[in-house]
Amino acid sequence: MTGINRRELGLGLGAAALGTTLPATAGAQTAAAASAAGNLSFPPDFLWGCATASYQIEGAAKEDGRGPTVWDIFSHTPGKVANGDTGDVACDSYHRYPEDIALLKALGVKAYRFSIAWSRIFPEGRGKPNQKGVDYYNRLVDALLAAGITPHVTLFHWDLPAALPGGWQNRDTAYAFGDYAAFMAGRLSDRVKQFMTVNELLCFTDLGYLTGGKAPGLKLPQKDANQVRHHGVLAHGLGVQAIRANAKAGTRVGLAENPSIYVPAVETPDHIEAVKKATRDTNAMFLTAIMEGRYLDSYLTAQGKDAPKVQEGDMKLIGAPLDFLSINVYTGKMVRADVSKPEGYAILPMTGEAPRMPSKWLYVTPEVIYWGLRAISELWKPKALYISENGCSADDKVSDDGKVYDTDRVMYLRNYMTHLQRAAREGLPIKGYFVWSLMDNFEWEDGYTKLVGIHHVDFKTQKRTPKLSADWYRELVRTNRLV
Repeated sequence: MTGINRRELGLGLGAAALGTTLPATAGAQTAAAASAAGNLSFPPDFLWGCATASYQIEGAAKEDGRGPTVWDIFSHTPGKVANGDTGDVACDSYHRYPEDIALLKALGVKAYRFSIAWSRIFPEGRGKPNQKGVDYYNRLVDALLAAGITPHVTLFHWDLPAALPGGWQNRDTAYAFGDYAAFMAGRLSDRVKQFMTVNELLCFTDLGYLTGGKAPGLKLPQKDANQVRHHGVLAHGLGVQAIRANAKAGTRVGLAENPSIYVPAVETPDHIEAVKKATRDTNAMFLTAIMEGRYLDSYLTAQGKDAPKVQEGDMKLIGAPLDFLSINVYTGKMVRADVSKPEGYAILPMTGEAPRMPSKWLYVTPEVIYWGLRAISELWKPKALYISENGCSADDKVSDDGKVYDTDRVMYLRNYMTHLQRAAREGLPIKGYFVWSLMDNFEWEDGYTKLVGIHHVDFKTQKRTPKLSADWYRELVRTNRLV
């Protein structure tokens, strides 16, 4: 999940990267899908799940050999996180994971996306593995499978081992990640069949090293930040290579990315084409590079002397074919065609009256879940797509009866689901959805001031309580149709 400026930064940073015009492609809707327009159901095999991240829920920051991470240091630095909050305890899921699996089972979901804390496995980022860390994830995976829940593993969700020299500024960190990915694939792929390399490149590169709002909190010159970006996508590529070389047969590899995505101002061919152009251009440094195996010439030209240094073979690794692509969708902006601009489109600003959730960056734009999936599908034709995160913060309050009536979150999710269902109905390759998040947790620089879960957590007692949104999601999962 997120923090202030995450999406707005992503929408703006890539704007200078101009792409070439793509040939128009036909809309995804077929005659058969059109005839089923009144059908509110999702495909019979659609996968419903919940998502979390290690630093946000595990706690046990100094237990069983876990090494310190950049987020441990950042959260303990005065002024970096709201109220001085840290992830030292968080939801204590390291000890309470059986309770959390029970929550999943009660929802009826069949999948759980979680991340592995790299520093639990390699306390210094590389070297000798920590068996107690391996044992924890073995227990977690085994318990999920025993409950009939499929594990979907993210190998890196921002909690970089602090001992790695230079962090993502150092190219060697990408190789350390590859070694870690190889080790975990070898240990878990007998039971885990779906691995994501990294989560949200923008957030652990630009927000950590360019604007400084996330760990490690640096504000580097653009040239250095561009090199950090390159090391991030290189780590993904090395991770794909490592997993394929060390995992058992049948293992699928992808990543969880939060691309800048858009909604057409009007649903006409010219504005729809503008959405595709903007999606390709503004993700030039991340998703476009991964899906096309190259940096757009327009991106390199726009960066000029600040362009990243690329070594021979890097782009082949970065562009390695994926078995699936997962995207995290929260918000987006509207785009219109504009032939007066060299790029052929204009990204429209949000107005002050636009609806948004308590997180200031989170403008409510439910159509973006459809248009993001459609643009990505038509641009790059991934084999399979998942929504690896979608959800929102809300001003949750516990009522006198002990329940949480988060009607605003239900409103948000219901609206986004309508457009997800359109994507499925029109035959886009969307295979599953993971709500963010299973429970309230440590929300990065917002600490515990922003609540994002469908289960309430009392952080003093660690009691978990289903919210109204959990009841709503349970019914969605049970019926496999819009509710």
